[in-house]
Amino acid sequence: MRVLMVGAGAVGGYFGGRLVEKGEDVTFLVRKKRQEQLEQNGLMIKSVNGNAKLKVKTLTVGQPVPAFDLIILSVKAYHLTETINDIKPYVGENSTILPLLNGIVHIQQLQNEFGAEKILGGLCFIESTLNAQGEIEQYSPQHEIVYGELNGDVTQRILDIQALFDGAGFDARYSQKIRIEMWQKYIFISAMSGMTCLMNSSIGPILSAPYGKEMYHQLLEEIVSVARHQEPEIPTSLAGKILHNMESLSPSMKSSMLRDMEKGKPVESDHFHGALLKMAPEDARLPLIKAIYSKLSIYQQELEKSRQ
Repeated sequence: MRVLMVGAGAVGGYFGGRLVEKGEDVTFLVRKKRQEQLEQNGLMIKSVNGNAKLKVKTLTVGQPVPAFDLIILSVKAYHLTETINDIKPYVGENSTILPLLNGIVHIQQLQNEFGAEKILGGLCFIESTLNAQGEIEQYSPQHEIVYGELNGDVTQRILDIQALFDGAGFDARYSQKIRIEMWQKYIFISAMSGMTCLMNSSIGPILSAPYGKEMYHQLLEEIVSVARHQEPEIPTSLAGKILHNMESLSPSMKSSMLRDMEKGKPVESDHFHGALLKMAPEDARLPLIKAIYSKLSIYQQELEKSRQ
């Protein structure tokens, strides 16, 4: 199976690198600067799961090559429209696209562009970063991809992808309820990113602050109500379960969105909280989601002004 990994950053570089390490036919679609870096230094992974220095195949936008069997997207949501245009020449009649983006609205955008039959559901769990030298650093052992047909079927291509991922040095499984699993991660991330950015704080001080835990639970209930409007199978008890899990996390834990804000980087506010507001019933009262989206929108506007 010929695989195109779109991006060779902290996520795509890690999972794509592990596939290369296994011996699979993987090409990375990257920008020119990243291509030069990879050609000069190789793809470097520094991980608790094992280090690797790999020689990898790369491709820059517009280079003519035959269509790929599997295209894995590991980009930020605000780059999706650009990415769609970048991959068009490499999507053939029998290509499958596996997006690993957080959230849910990107599925419809990809289906509209390439056809519903080409798009799988997917998500991943990994804590990794790309350092200044272009090396991928991973300090916690979790590294998993979950994928599946959006209608829940176990098709031949799902079994083919299972064979591709087997033995690749990371955890992978197919799910017959991939939409539900995508929503569950979306709820968790939207709440954590929203609350940490709204309060400009890590988890511990928020949960121990006056009304902090109460507000966190209220936010989770708002998000779950929107999720249930879209996917009625999602249980109402999910808000309480997620909050309970949050209390077991390290008090110093921050969302990646807050870390991006601290570094002056763009954030995925439209894809997360803005999308929730668009998917909600018209009469829904969602004060915390609206407050979070307003704050993040102001941040994004100021960031864009500063870059002009």
